[in-house]
Amino acid sequence: MTAPTRPAPAIEAVQWFNTETPSTLDALRGRVVVIEAFQMLCPGCVSHGLPQATRIHETFSRDDVFVFGLHSVFEHHEAQGPTSLKAFLHEYRIAFPVAVDAPGEAGGLPVTMTRYGMQGTPTLVLIGRDGHRRAQHFGHVADLRLGAEIMALIAEPARVRPSGNPRV
Repeated sequence: MTAPTRPAPAIEAVQWFNTETPSTLDALRGRVVVIEAFQMLCPGCVSHGLPQATRIHETFSRDDVFVFGLHSVFEHHEAQGPTSLKAFLHEYRIAFPVAVDAPGEAGGLPVTMTRYGMQGTPTLVLIGRDGHRRAQHFGHVADLRLGAEIMALIAEPARVRPSGNPRV
C-alpha cells in the first residue's frame, strides 16, 4: 500500500444507482472506502472486478468498509448509457451504490478517472479512514492481498468518527 499523502480527490458523479442518498468521500470519513471503477463492456470488470467488489461489500461491516462502483465510460459511450447500466446492475445483481463518472471535456477521459490518474478499468481504489488514498490497483488483484490491505486499514486508529449513517 502507498503511504497517505493527501486527501483523495472528490468523486464527480452525474447520476447514482442503488442508493437514495449519494455519499461523498467527506461523509464517509472514518470508514475505509473501496471504489471499483468499471465499464460494463469491460471483460475484466465483469469477470473479476465487480465480483470482487461484491464479495467485499458482502463480507465487511458497513460501519467499517463502504463499497461503491464508479462507472467510468471512456469508450463505446452510446452502448453504456443509463438505461443499459440499470439493466446491467440488475442482471449482475450489483447491490452496492454505483456512481456514473462525469464525462470529460471534448470527449476525453471521465472527470474522476482523470483526477485519480487511472490507466483503465478495472481499477480498485482504497481510501483510508482519514480520507487519504492509500492504494490503487489497475487490473486484477488477488483476494488475499486485497483482504490484507483492507484489514490493515480497518486496524488503523480512526482519527475521524463516521458522520451520519451513509448506509445506502
